[in-house]
Amino acid sequence: MNTLRFITAGNVDDGKSTLIGRLLYDSDSIHTDQLGVLQKQTKQEGVDIDLSLITDGLRAEREQGITIDVAYKYFSTKKRKFIIADAPGHEQYTRNMITGASNSDLIIILVDARKGITEQTKRHASIGSLMGLKKVIIAVNKIDLLNYSEAVFNQIKADFEAIKSELNYNEISYIPVSALVGDNIVTKSENTSWYQGKALLETLEDIEIETTLNLESRFQVQWVIRPKDEVNHDYRGYAGLVLSGSYKVGDEITILPARITTKIVKIENNLETINVAKAGDNVVLHFDNNIDVSRGDTIVLSNQLPPESNQINTWISWLDNAQLQLGKTYLLQHRFKNVRVKIQSINQKWNINEWQFTPTEEIKLNDIAQITLKTNQPLFFDAFDKNAKSGNAILIDETTFNTVGALMFLEN
Repeated sequence: MNTLRFITAGNVDDGKSTLIGRLLYDSDSIHTDQLGVLQKQTKQEGVDIDLSLITDGLRAEREQGITIDVAYKYFSTKKRKFIIADAPGHEQYTRNMITGASNSDLIIILVDARKGITEQTKRHASIGSLMGLKKVIIAVNKIDLLNYSEAVFNQIKADFEAIKSELNYNEISYIPVSALVGDNIVTKSENTSWYQGKALLETLEDIEIETTLNLESRFQVQWVIRPKDEVNHDYRGYAGLVLSGSYKVGDEITILPARITTKIVKIENNLETINVAKAGDNVVLHFDNNIDVSRGDTIVLSNQLPPESNQINTWISWLDNAQLQLGKTYLLQHRFKNVRVKIQSINQKWNINEWQFTPTEEIKLNDIAQITLKTNQPLFFDAFDKNAKSGNAILIDETTFNTVGALMFLEN
Protein backbone atom coordinates (compact mmCIF):
# COMPACT_ATOMS: atom_id res chain seq x y z
CA MET A 1 0.00 0.00 0.00
CA ASN A 2 1.73 3.18 -1.17
CA THR A 3 1.39 6.57 0.48
CA LEU A 4 0.08 9.72 -1.19
CA ARG A 5 1.26 13.02 0.24
CA PHE A 6 -0.82 16.02 -0.72
CA ILE A 7 -1.15 19.67 0.26
CA THR A 8 -4.29 21.77 0.39
CA ALA A 9 -4.40 25.44 -0.56
CA GLY A 10 -7.03 28.12 -0.95
CA ASN A 11 -8.23 31.55 0.04
CA VAL A 12 -9.25 32.33 3.59
CA ASP A 13 -12.77 30.96 4.19
CA ASP A 14 -12.67 28.79 1.08
CA GLY A 15 -13.14 25.81 3.40
CA LYS A 16 -9.76 24.04 3.52
CA SER A 17 -10.11 22.97 7.13
CA THR A 18 -13.69 21.85 6.60
CA LEU A 19 -12.66 19.87 3.50
CA ILE A 20 -9.93 18.00 5.37
CA GLY A 21 -12.25 17.47 8.31
CA ARG A 22 -14.92 16.06 5.99
CA LEU A 23 -12.42 13.68 4.37
CA LEU A 24 -11.34 12.37 7.76
CA TYR A 25 -14.88 12.26 9.19
CA ASP A 26 -16.60 10.57 6.26
CA SER A 27 -13.77 8.04 5.81
CA ASP A 28 -14.11 7.02 9.50
CA SER A 29 -10.59 8.22 10.28
CA ILE A 30 -11.43 10.01 13.54
CA HIS A 31 -11.30 8.16 16.86
CA THR A 32 -14.48 7.94 18.93
CA ASP A 33 -12.93 9.81 21.87
CA GLN A 34 -11.82 12.63 19.56
CA LEU A 35 -15.35 12.88 18.17
CA GLY A 36 -16.65 13.42 21.69
CA VAL A 37 -14.21 16.27 22.28
CA LEU A 38 -15.11 17.88 18.95
CA GLN A 39 -18.82 17.69 19.75
CA LYS A 40 -18.23 19.51 23.03
CA GLN A 41 -16.12 22.19 21.29
CA THR A 42 -18.67 22.80 18.55
CA LYS A 43 -20.69 25.93 19.30
CA GLN A 44 -22.55 26.33 16.00
CA GLU A 45 -26.30 26.03 16.36
CA GLY A 46 -27.76 23.05 14.56
CA VAL A 47 -24.29 21.60 13.80
CA ASP A 48 -23.27 18.33 15.43
CA ILE A 49 -19.54 18.72 14.71
CA ASP A 50 -17.59 21.70 13.39
CA LEU A 51 -15.32 19.82 10.97
CA SER A 52 -12.83 22.68 10.74
CA LEU A 53 -11.83 22.02 14.37
CA ILE A 54 -10.22 18.74 13.29
CA THR A 55 -7.33 20.56 11.65
CA ASP A 56 -7.30 23.92 13.46
CA GLY A 57 -5.17 22.78 16.35
CA LEU A 58 -4.39 25.98 18.23
CA ARG A 59 -7.04 28.14 19.85
CA ALA A 60 -5.17 31.37 19.08
CA GLU A 61 -5.05 30.47 15.40
CA ARG A 62 -8.75 29.69 15.35
CA GLU A 63 -9.55 33.01 17.00
CA GLN A 64 -7.58 34.85 14.30
CA GLY A 65 -9.25 32.83 11.59
CA ILE A 66 -5.95 31.62 10.13
CA THR A 67 -3.54 28.74 10.47
CA ILE A 68 0.06 29.91 10.70
CA ASP A 69 2.01 26.68 10.42
CA VAL A 70 2.00 23.48 8.40
CA ALA A 71 -0.26 20.93 10.09
CA TYR A 72 0.00 17.27 9.05
CA LYS A 73 -2.86 14.79 9.25
CA TYR A 74 -2.69 11.07 8.57
CA PHE A 75 -5.40 8.66 7.46
CA SER A 76 -5.81 5.58 5.34
CA THR A 77 -8.35 3.59 3.36
CA LYS A 78 -8.21 0.02 2.08
CA LYS A 79 -6.48 1.29 -1.06
CA ARG A 80 -3.91 3.80 0.18
CA LYS A 81 -2.34 5.72 3.05
CA PHE A 82 -2.47 9.52 3.03
CA ILE A 83 -0.50 12.37 4.56
CA ILE A 84 -2.20 15.78 4.34
CA ALA A 85 -0.19 18.99 4.63
CA ASP A 86 -2.51 21.85 5.60
CA ALA A 87 -0.55 25.04 4.93
CA PRO A 88 -1.68 28.66 5.36
CA GLY A 89 -2.66 30.48 2.21
CA HIS A 90 -1.69 34.04 3.08
CA GLU A 91 1.10 35.64 1.07
CA GLN A 92 3.08 36.35 4.26
CA TYR A 93 3.20 32.60 4.92
CA THR A 94 4.58 31.62 1.52
CA ARG A 95 7.50 29.85 3.21
CA ASN A 96 5.10 27.58 5.10
CA MET A 97 3.32 26.60 1.92
CA ILE A 98 6.64 25.87 0.21
CA THR A 99 7.60 23.64 3.14
CA GLY A 100 4.41 21.63 2.74
CA ALA A 101 4.57 21.49 -1.06
CA SER A 102 8.20 20.33 -1.09
CA ASN A 103 7.15 17.02 0.49
CA SER A 104 3.95 16.50 -1.49
CA ASP A 105 2.96 14.51 -4.58
CA LEU A 106 -0.15 16.53 -5.37
CA ILE A 107 -1.89 19.82 -4.56
CA ILE A 108 -5.61 20.36 -3.96
CA ILE A 109 -6.57 23.97 -4.67
CA LEU A 110 -9.94 25.00 -3.29
CA VAL A 111 -11.93 27.52 -5.30
CA ASP A 112 -15.02 29.15 -3.84
CA ALA A 113 -17.74 28.61 -6.45
CA ARG A 114 -19.09 32.10 -5.73
CA LYS A 115 -15.73 33.83 -6.33
CA GLY A 116 -14.16 31.75 -9.08
CA ILE A 117 -10.45 31.85 -9.96
CA THR A 118 -8.82 34.61 -7.90
CA GLU A 119 -5.30 36.05 -7.67
CA GLN A 120 -4.79 33.84 -4.62
CA THR A 121 -5.76 30.80 -6.70
CA LYS A 122 -3.16 31.73 -9.29
CA ARG A 123 -0.55 32.30 -6.58
CA HIS A 124 -1.11 28.88 -5.05
CA ALA A 125 -1.09 27.23 -8.47
CA SER A 126 2.17 29.04 -9.25
CA ILE A 127 3.87 27.92 -6.03
CA GLY A 128 2.77 24.31 -6.50
CA SER A 129 4.10 24.33 -10.05
CA LEU A 130 7.37 25.96 -8.97
CA MET A 131 7.86 23.25 -6.33
CA GLY A 132 7.75 20.58 -9.02
CA LEU A 133 4.25 19.22 -8.41
CA LYS A 134 2.79 17.70 -11.57
CA LYS A 135 -0.73 16.86 -10.39
CA VAL A 136 -3.40 19.27 -9.21
CA ILE A 137 -7.04 18.90 -8.18
CA ILE A 138 -9.24 21.98 -8.51
CA ALA A 139 -11.96 21.45 -5.91
CA VAL A 140 -14.81 23.86 -6.67
CA ASN A 141 -16.19 24.20 -3.15
CA LYS A 142 -19.52 25.56 -1.86
CA ILE A 143 -21.24 24.51 -5.07
CA ASP A 144 -24.33 23.86 -2.92
CA LEU A 145 -24.68 27.62 -2.32
CA LEU A 146 -25.20 28.09 -6.07
CA ASN A 147 -27.80 25.32 -6.44
CA TYR A 148 -25.16 22.92 -7.81
CA SER A 149 -24.80 24.99 -10.97
CA GLU A 150 -23.12 23.11 -13.81
CA ALA A 151 -22.60 26.41 -15.66
CA VAL A 152 -20.63 27.91 -12.76
CA PHE A 153 -18.47 24.79 -12.51
CA ASN A 154 -17.76 24.79 -16.25
CA GLN A 155 -16.83 28.49 -16.19
CA ILE A 156 -14.31 27.96 -13.36
CA LYS A 157 -12.87 24.99 -15.23
CA ALA A 158 -12.54 27.07 -18.41
CA ASP A 159 -10.87 29.93 -16.48
CA PHE A 160 -8.22 27.61 -15.03
CA GLU A 161 -7.69 25.89 -18.38
CA ALA A 162 -6.91 29.35 -19.80
CA ILE A 163 -3.94 29.79 -17.44
CA LYS A 164 -2.60 26.23 -17.28
CA SER A 165 -0.11 26.88 -20.11
CA GLU A 166 1.78 29.12 -17.64
CA LEU A 167 2.16 26.16 -15.27
CA ASN A 168 3.92 22.80 -15.38
CA TYR A 169 1.09 20.48 -14.32
CA ASN A 170 0.57 17.42 -16.49
CA GLU A 171 -2.62 16.17 -14.81
CA ILE A 172 -5.51 18.39 -13.71
CA SER A 173 -8.77 17.15 -12.17
CA TYR A 174 -11.84 19.32 -11.58
CA ILE A 175 -14.35 18.26 -8.92
CA PRO A 176 -17.49 20.11 -7.72
CA VAL A 177 -17.73 19.68 -3.95
CA SER A 178 -19.41 20.90 -0.81
CA ALA A 179 -17.09 20.30 2.12
CA LEU A 180 -19.77 21.39 4.58
CA VAL A 181 -22.53 19.12 3.25
CA GLY A 182 -20.27 16.35 1.94
CA ASP A 183 -21.10 16.39 -1.78
CA ASN A 184 -18.49 14.49 -3.86
CA ILE A 185 -16.01 14.27 -0.99
CA VAL A 186 -16.09 10.55 -0.20
CA THR A 187 -18.98 9.42 -2.40
CA LYS A 188 -20.59 10.75 -5.59
CA SER A 189 -23.45 13.16 -4.96
CA GLU A 190 -26.86 12.91 -6.60
CA ASN A 191 -26.99 16.70 -6.48
CA THR A 192 -24.42 16.90 -9.27
CA SER A 193 -25.82 14.31 -11.65
CA TRP A 194 -24.22 16.28 -14.51
CA TYR A 195 -20.72 15.59 -13.13
CA GLN A 196 -19.28 12.41 -14.66
CA GLY A 197 -16.00 12.22 -12.75
CA LYS A 198 -15.02 10.59 -9.45
CA ALA A 199 -15.50 11.81 -5.90
CA LEU A 200 -12.48 13.45 -4.28
CA LEU A 201 -11.44 10.47 -2.14
CA GLU A 202 -11.72 8.03 -5.04
CA THR A 203 -9.61 10.39 -7.15
CA LEU A 204 -6.96 10.48 -4.41
CA GLU A 205 -7.05 6.69 -4.10
CA ASP A 206 -6.63 6.04 -7.81
CA ILE A 207 -4.20 8.75 -8.90
CA GLU A 208 -0.78 7.42 -9.89
CA ILE A 209 2.26 8.74 -8.05
CA GLU A 210 5.30 9.54 -10.13
CA THR A 211 8.08 7.41 -8.73
CA THR A 212 11.74 8.29 -8.34
CA LEU A 213 12.64 4.69 -9.13
CA ASN A 214 13.09 5.45 -12.84
CA LEU A 215 15.33 8.47 -12.25
CA GLU A 216 19.12 8.32 -12.27
CA SER A 217 20.52 6.62 -9.17
CA ARG A 218 21.50 8.94 -6.32
CA PHE A 219 22.75 8.00 -2.85
CA GLN A 220 24.48 10.23 -0.34
CA VAL A 221 26.44 8.87 2.61
CA GLN A 222 24.82 9.79 5.90
CA TRP A 223 27.01 7.70 8.17
CA VAL A 224 30.25 5.73 7.89
CA ILE A 225 29.92 2.53 9.96
CA ARG A 226 33.13 1.09 11.39
CA PRO A 227 32.54 -0.96 14.59
CA LYS A 228 35.50 -1.01 16.98
CA ASP A 229 34.80 -4.40 18.53
CA GLU A 230 37.13 -7.32 17.80
CA VAL A 231 34.46 -9.40 16.03
CA ASN A 232 33.66 -6.78 13.36
CA HIS A 233 37.02 -5.03 13.10
CA ASP A 234 37.06 -5.44 9.29
CA TYR A 235 33.50 -4.15 8.82
CA ARG A 236 33.16 -0.95 6.81
CA GLY A 237 29.75 0.15 5.51
CA TYR A 238 28.19 3.36 4.25
CA ALA A 239 24.67 4.07 5.43
CA GLY A 240 22.11 6.35 3.79
CA LEU A 241 18.87 6.70 1.88
CA VAL A 242 18.53 5.77 -1.77
CA LEU A 243 17.19 9.08 -3.06
CA SER A 244 16.30 7.86 -6.54
CA GLY A 245 16.91 5.02 -8.94
CA SER A 246 18.34 1.74 -7.69
CA TYR A 247 21.60 -0.01 -6.85
CA LYS A 248 22.44 -3.70 -7.08
CA VAL A 249 25.35 -5.89 -6.08
CA GLY A 250 27.99 -5.77 -8.82
CA ASP A 251 27.19 -2.24 -9.99
CA GLU A 252 30.17 -0.09 -10.92
CA ILE A 253 29.84 3.13 -8.99
CA THR A 254 31.70 6.43 -8.72
CA ILE A 255 32.24 8.21 -5.41
CA LEU A 256 31.99 11.98 -5.62
CA PRO A 257 33.68 14.41 -5.28
CA ALA A 258 36.85 12.26 -5.30
CA ARG A 259 35.76 10.48 -8.54
CA ILE A 260 36.92 7.12 -7.18
CA THR A 261 35.50 4.15 -9.08
CA THR A 262 34.70 0.83 -7.41
CA LYS A 263 31.99 -1.87 -7.23
CA ILE A 264 29.21 -2.68 -4.78
CA VAL A 265 29.88 -6.07 -3.20
CA LYS A 266 27.15 -6.14 -0.55
CA ILE A 267 23.95 -4.30 0.37
CA GLU A 268 22.29 -4.50 3.79
CA ASN A 269 18.79 -3.49 4.81
CA ASN A 270 17.58 -3.95 8.41
CA LEU A 271 20.57 -6.23 9.11
CA GLU A 272 19.64 -8.48 6.19
CA THR A 273 21.60 -8.88 2.96
CA ILE A 274 19.70 -7.88 -0.19
CA ASN A 275 20.67 -7.81 -3.86
CA VAL A 276 18.87 -4.61 -4.93
CA ALA A 277 18.25 -1.30 -3.13
CA LYS A 278 15.52 0.94 -4.55
CA ALA A 279 14.48 4.56 -4.10
CA GLY A 280 13.20 5.10 -0.57
CA ASP A 281 15.26 2.29 0.99
CA ASN A 282 17.58 3.00 3.92
CA VAL A 283 20.57 0.74 3.31
CA VAL A 284 24.23 0.12 4.03
CA LEU A 285 26.50 -0.21 0.98
CA HIS A 286 29.80 -2.11 0.95
CA PHE A 287 32.53 -1.71 -1.68
CA ASP A 288 35.15 -4.13 -2.95
CA ASN A 289 38.18 -2.27 -1.58
CA ASN A 290 39.04 0.02 1.31
CA ILE A 291 38.67 3.58 0.11
CA ASP A 292 38.30 6.91 1.81
CA VAL A 293 34.58 7.77 1.88
CA SER A 294 33.15 10.48 4.13
CA ARG A 295 29.74 11.70 5.27
CA GLY A 296 28.21 13.79 2.50
CA ASP A 297 29.94 11.95 -0.35
CA THR A 298 27.62 11.03 -3.23
CA ILE A 299 27.49 7.53 -4.70
CA VAL A 300 26.29 7.30 -8.31
CA LEU A 301 26.39 4.71 -11.05
CA SER A 302 29.49 5.38 -13.13
CA ASN A 303 27.42 5.90 -16.29
CA GLN A 304 25.09 8.39 -14.55
CA LEU A 305 27.35 11.20 -13.36
CA PRO A 306 25.49 14.37 -12.30
CA PRO A 307 26.45 17.89 -13.40
CA GLU A 308 29.34 19.54 -11.51
CA SER A 309 29.82 23.27 -11.03
CA ASN A 310 30.92 25.90 -8.55
CA GLN A 311 28.54 28.43 -10.09
CA ILE A 312 24.89 27.54 -9.62
CA ASN A 313 21.71 29.16 -10.86
CA THR A 314 18.85 28.48 -8.49
CA TRP A 315 15.41 29.45 -7.33
CA ILE A 316 15.42 30.65 -3.74
CA SER A 317 12.53 31.11 -1.34
CA TRP A 318 13.76 33.52 1.32
CA LEU A 319 12.81 32.39 4.84
CA ASP A 320 14.53 34.90 7.12
CA ASN A 321 13.40 38.22 8.59
CA ALA A 322 16.78 39.74 7.66
CA GLN A 323 17.06 40.25 3.91
CA LEU A 324 19.58 38.53 1.66
CA GLN A 325 22.99 40.18 1.46
CA LEU A 326 24.98 40.11 -1.77
CA GLY A 327 28.62 39.14 -1.23
CA LYS A 328 27.98 37.66 2.23
CA THR A 329 29.20 34.11 2.87
CA TYR A 330 26.45 31.58 3.60
CA LEU A 331 26.53 27.84 4.19
CA LEU A 332 24.80 25.70 1.56
CA GLN A 333 23.65 22.35 2.94
CA HIS A 334 22.96 19.80 0.20
CA ARG A 335 21.55 17.04 2.40
CA PHE A 336 24.72 15.96 4.26
CA LYS A 337 27.19 17.91 2.14
CA ASN A 338 28.12 21.44 3.23
CA VAL A 339 29.88 24.07 1.12
CA ARG A 340 30.36 27.80 1.60
CA VAL A 341 28.76 30.08 -0.95
CA LYS A 342 28.36 33.72 -1.85
CA ILE A 343 25.41 35.18 -3.71
CA GLN A 344 26.91 36.53 -6.92
CA SER A 345 23.81 38.13 -8.33
CA ILE A 346 20.05 38.47 -7.97
CA ASN A 347 18.80 37.79 -11.47
CA GLN A 348 15.07 38.37 -11.13
CA LYS A 349 12.21 38.11 -8.66
CA TRP A 350 9.03 36.19 -9.31
CA ASN A 351 6.01 38.36 -8.63
CA ILE A 352 3.59 35.60 -7.67
CA ASN A 353 0.63 37.96 -7.59
CA GLU A 354 1.13 39.36 -11.09
CA TRP A 355 2.72 36.25 -12.65
CA GLN A 356 5.74 38.00 -14.04
CA PHE A 357 9.46 38.44 -13.42
CA THR A 358 10.66 41.79 -12.15
CA PRO A 359 14.20 43.13 -11.64
CA THR A 360 15.17 43.67 -8.02
CA GLU A 361 18.15 44.42 -5.83
CA GLU A 362 16.79 42.99 -2.60
CA ILE A 363 15.26 39.75 -1.41
CA LYS A 364 13.11 39.82 1.72
CA LEU A 365 11.03 37.40 3.78
CA ASN A 366 8.74 35.20 1.59
CA ASP A 367 10.23 36.49 -1.69
CA ILE A 368 10.91 33.99 -4.45
CA ALA A 369 13.75 34.81 -6.83
CA GLN A 370 16.34 33.44 -9.23
CA ILE A 371 19.90 33.98 -8.05
CA THR A 372 23.41 32.86 -8.94
CA LEU A 373 25.61 31.28 -6.26
CA LYS A 374 29.39 30.87 -6.23
CA THR A 375 30.62 27.91 -4.13
CA ASN A 376 34.07 27.54 -2.61
CA GLN A 377 34.35 24.03 -4.10
CA PRO A 378 32.56 22.27 -6.97
CA LEU A 379 29.17 20.80 -6.13
CA PHE A 380 27.56 17.77 -7.77
CA PHE A 381 23.80 18.19 -8.13
CA ASP A 382 20.79 17.70 -10.41
CA ALA A 383 18.37 20.31 -11.69
CA PHE A 384 15.28 20.35 -9.48
CA ASP A 385 12.89 19.66 -12.35
CA LYS A 386 14.95 16.59 -13.34
CA ASN A 387 15.36 15.14 -9.84
CA ALA A 388 13.83 17.01 -6.91
CA LYS A 389 15.47 14.66 -4.39
CA SER A 390 19.00 15.76 -5.31
CA GLY A 391 18.09 19.14 -6.79
CA ASN A 392 17.28 20.99 -3.58
CA ALA A 393 19.25 22.43 -0.68
CA ILE A 394 18.98 24.95 2.13
CA LEU A 395 20.96 28.10 2.83
CA ILE A 396 22.19 28.77 6.38
CA ASP A 397 23.44 32.01 7.92
CA GLU A 398 26.84 31.22 9.44
CA THR A 399 26.49 33.83 12.17
CA THR A 400 22.95 33.12 13.39
CA PHE A 401 22.69 29.49 12.17
CA ASN A 402 19.20 30.34 10.90
CA THR A 403 17.94 28.53 7.84
CA VAL A 404 17.45 31.53 5.59
CA GLY A 405 16.64 30.06 2.17
CA ALA A 406 15.19 27.05 0.38
CA LEU A 407 16.98 26.34 -2.91
CA MET A 408 15.76 24.61 -6.06
CA PHE A 409 18.65 24.20 -8.51
CA LEU A 410 18.19 25.17 -12.15
CA GLU A 411 19.90 23.58 -15.09
CA ASN A 412 23.16 25.44 -15.75
